[in-house]
Amino acid sequence: MKKGQFDSHILVLVTLGLTAFGLVMVYSATSASAALGGSDPGFYLKREAIYALIGVALLMVASRTDYRALRFLAPVLILASIALSAAVLAVGEEVNGARRWLGVGSLSFQPSELAKLSLAIWAAAYLARRPAPRTLGELARPLGLTTGLLCALILLEPDLGTVISIGIVLGAILLVSGTPLRVLAGGGSIAIALGLAAIWVEPYRRARIFSFIDPWHDAQGAGYQTVQAMIGLGSGGPFGVGLGHGPSKVNYLPEAHTDMIFAVIGEELGLIGTTLVIAAFAVFAYAGLRVALRCRDPFGKRLAAGLTTLVCGQGLVNLAAVLGLAPLTGITLPFVSYGGSSLIVSLASVGVLLNIAGHGGKTSAQMPDRSRRDGRSRAAVARRRGSTRSTRRHGDLRRVAGSRRGAARS
Repeated sequence: MKKGQFDSHILVLVTLGLTAFGLVMVYSATSASAALGGSDPGFYLKREAIYALIGVALLMVASRTDYRALRFLAPVLILASIALSAAVLAVGEEVNGARRWLGVGSLSFQPSELAKLSLAIWAAAYLARRPAPRTLGELARPLGLTTGLLCALILLEPDLGTVISIGIVLGAILLVSGTPLRVLAGGGSIAIALGLAAIWVEPYRRARIFSFIDPWHDAQGAGYQTVQAMIGLGSGGPFGVGLGHGPSKVNYLPEAHTDMIFAVIGEELGLIGTTLVIAAFAVFAYAGLRVALRCRDPFGKRLAAGLTTLVCGQGLVNLAAVLGLAPLTGITLPFVSYGGSSLIVSLASVGVLLNIAGHGGKTSAQMPDRSRRDGRSRAAVARRRGSTRSTRRHGDLRRVAGSRRGAARS
C-alpha cells in the first residue's frame, strides 16, 4: 500500500459507514411517528438519501480535484458566505422562530454550513502565506474582523452552535500555524466573553444554561429535552431495546432525528452502539490528523487540520450536549443526524481531505512555510547544511594531500 493510502482508506470507510448508519437511524427515528400521524414513514429517509447521493458525488469530485485550487477560490468563498448569511436574514425561511434556510424549489439550504467550510479554506490560505499572528492585534486583522462579521450574521439567525463550531475550527488552524498559546488564550477569552454576552441577552439561551446546570429542576419545561435524552440513553442498557423499538422518539424526545439522534442510538443499540459511534469519530480524527502531519504543503497542512476539526469538533459538541456534559446548542451529529446541508458539506470536506492525503505528501518541500520567521523550507535548510559539511570534508582532504606532498619533497 502506497504512503497515504492507509489514511485515505480509513477516512472513506468511516465516512461511508457513518453515512449509511445515519440513513438507518433517521428512518428509525422518524418512521413510527410519521406512521402514527398518517404520513409517509419513509419521507425523511428519502430526502436524506437524496442529500447523501449529492454529498457522495461531491466527495468523489473533490477527491479528484487538486485541493490547491481552493487557495485561489478562498476570497470568493468567504465573500459568498458573508453575502448568503446576510441574505438569509432578509429572505430566509423562518422555522421555529429562526431564519437559517434559503429555499431552492422543494429543497432548502443552510448558508451557515457553507460558512464553516469557507472560513476553514480562507483561514488556511491566509496563514499559509503569512507568519502566524503573535499578538492580539495581528490576530484581529483580518482574521478576527472577518470571523467576527460572519459570526455576528449567524448569531442574528440565531445560531450559536455554528458560531461555536467556527471558533473551534479557527482555533485548530491557528494552533497548527504556530500561533503562541498566550495569543490563542487571549483570543479565546475574548470570544468566550462575547459568547456569554450573546447568551445573556437572549432569554431562551439563558434558560438553556440554567437547565444545563440542573435539568431536573424544570423537567417539564426548559430541561425537558435534556431529561428525555438522559432517560433514553439510560433505558438502552448494554445492548439496547432493539433497532426501531425505542419509545422515546415517538412522543417524548424532541428533535429525535436531528440534534438528539445519539439518544435514539443509545436507547435502541445500547452502550455498544454508542461506543462504536464514538470510536468511529475517534478513528476519523486519527486518520485526518495523520494526513495533516504528513502534508508538506503549508496550505494543505492547515486545511487538513481544519477540516478534521470541522467534522470531529462538531461531533464532540453534539455528543457532549446529548450526554448532558454541555448546554444544548442545536449542532447536529455529522453524517448521522438528519440535515441535508450538514451532510453535503461534511461529505465534500472529506473529499478535499482525501485529495490532500493523496497529493499533499508529494508537494515540493521548496514551498516556503510562512509560520517560520525566515520563511524558508526545512528541506532547503537541510541541503545547505549538508553542502556545508561536504565542503568541509573536501577542504580537509586537500590539506592532508598537501601535507603529504610537502613531506615527500623534504
